[in-house]
Amino acid sequence: MNESVVTEFVILGLTQNPELQRVLSIVFLFVYLVAFLGNVLIVIAIISNTTLHTPMYLLLLALAVVDVICTTSIIPKILETMLTSRKTISYGGRMSQLFFFTWSLGAEMVLFTTVAYDRYVAICFPLRYSAIMNHQMCAALLSTVMVIAVTNSWVHTGLILRLTFCGSNTIDHFFCEIPPLLAMSCSPVRINEVMVYVADLTLAVGDFTLTCISYGFVIVAILRIRTTEGKRKAFSTCSSHPIVVSLYYSPVIYTYIRPASSYTCERDKVVAVLYTLVTPTLNPIVYSFRNKDMQTGIRKVFASLKR
Repeated sequence: MNESVVTEFVILGLTQNPELQRVLSIVFLFVYLVAFLGNVLIVIAIISNTTLHTPMYLLLLALAVVDVICTTSIIPKILETMLTSRKTISYGGRMSQLFFFTWSLGAEMVLFTTVAYDRYVAICFPLRYSAIMNHQMCAALLSTVMVIAVTNSWVHTGLILRLTFCGSNTIDHFFCEIPPLLAMSCSPVRINEVMVYVADLTLAVGDFTLTCISYGFVIVAILRIRTTEGKRKAFSTCSSHPIVVSLYYSPVIYTYIRPASSYTCERDKVVAVLYTLVTPTLNPIVYSFRNKDMQTGIRKVFASLKR
């Protein structure tokens, strides 16, 4: 069947068990609300407080926006398929979801690297931080993130558009991701697999390596701090960052570095939950809510709402 005549695709979701679907729908709704409201709160707090208009918080603002786009492009549709009898997605909806998810995936990976670089400069070169991480540098980093994310998304979405799908139009996944779509195609997907592999090596493996190097230098610098209080403050700033980063990069690398023929439905669905829902939920807690300046900014937001 030629893709030009396909108007709808069926999304099977995480499970076909009705009881389990109801339980999962409650879990997904709760986690989505936590992720959405947490990231939106960060956006409002940073925008409304001029004291937070610094490079570090602007990077965190961008990360929060990306997380909102990522979760909103996927989770509402998941909830619809779980809570209603409508389990289809239109051709345009499928491509839109693929585009925005791929965009957020690329943006998030590069942003993790830029945040790690910011922490590296702040801890390893504290006296030169303001000179290095000025607003021009921040604008350049965010522009780089946008260019890479848009390019990555357009390339993969465009390559999917040229594929032909025949036989079943059922997507055995809970959203429109590249691996299950390639597994469905009856067209040659060699070019798609090569480009996914290249993107995985450059964006996922490359950014993960740079991020680990940055945090490696940070750990070394912290260990050289002589005072116990200084070490404690430095570790509290970014000690949990590498854990969240690893939790995000590992499943992404695992998912996208393999050929389409090795796609396994049940296992890969569970893996995908880690970078579509778990990490966007943890990011506000790890990167922002533990920060004293951010806590002050959030209190000001709630105080203004009370007035």
